[in-house]
Amino acid sequence: MSGVVDIGYVELFAASALMLVAGLVSWKLELGQTRRIAVSAARMFAQLLAAGFVLMYLFEHQTWWIVLLALAVMVTAATQIATSRVKSSVPGLRAAVFASLFSSSIAVGFVVVEGVMHADPWYNARQLIPIAGMIIGNAMSAIAVAIDRLFADMDSRSNEMFALVALGATPKEAAFPSIKAAIGAGMTPVLATMSAAGIVAIPGMMSGQLLAGADPLAAAKYQIVVMLMLSAANTVAIVSACFLTYRKRFAPDGYYLDKGIRPDNPL
Repeated sequence: MSGVVDIGYVELFAASALMLVAGLVSWKLELGQTRRIAVSAARMFAQLLAAGFVLMYLFEHQTWWIVLLALAVMVTAATQIATSRVKSSVPGLRAAVFASLFSSSIAVGFVVVEGVMHADPWYNARQLIPIAGMIIGNAMSAIAVAIDRLFADMDSRSNEMFALVALGATPKEAAFPSIKAAIGAGMTPVLATMSAAGIVAIPGMMSGQLLAGADPLAAAKYQIVVMLMLSAANTVAIVSACFLTYRKRFAPDGYYLDKGIRPDNPL
């Protein structure tokens, strides 16, 4: 067997019946999620099919600036999703998250595409866009977890933070325990996935290549590269995000902004 088995549109839309499982459970248990399930399924269909058509055009008419523009759009959307998951309202958060996502996806993605896959040209959309998409999607979730943990931990240590600053500690010194906790929390999911890969589950990249008829050993090698790539990119992204955002809980002169004295600004 070689090549991808094309799924017809009749079969594709018939597969939507699988969503009835979640819908029936929501209806039977009165969870109030029925409308959300339907909307999520409809959005998934529309977004993925639209992405397929856009990628078809991109693969045929790629130029370096169009590829970078596509990456910028992906990072912008990921930034919106990541910041919407953060419970705390933090001024200037979007800019920090965008910078962290964009830098990690470009830096690590370029290393993998150019150094491991030897793409020609370096902006080859068929290789760069999927790799960057995996990086951005994983880093987006990791950043949301890390930033949420960062500000929650800083709030739980508010008295300690006040005391440290009063004793002459810099904002970085006062916040450092929270930064460490946040980075650890952000790194945990991808490390857990790496530990389970090949035993509990066959990850996405390897599964896709096997379905396309690739040699299992070659697919395993690609998946190893992907997991290592995600670990590096997530680490770069969450470290950047934490160090770019912790200072936003402090006033310009260095004292900690408790809940009652924070400026009420949007993200």
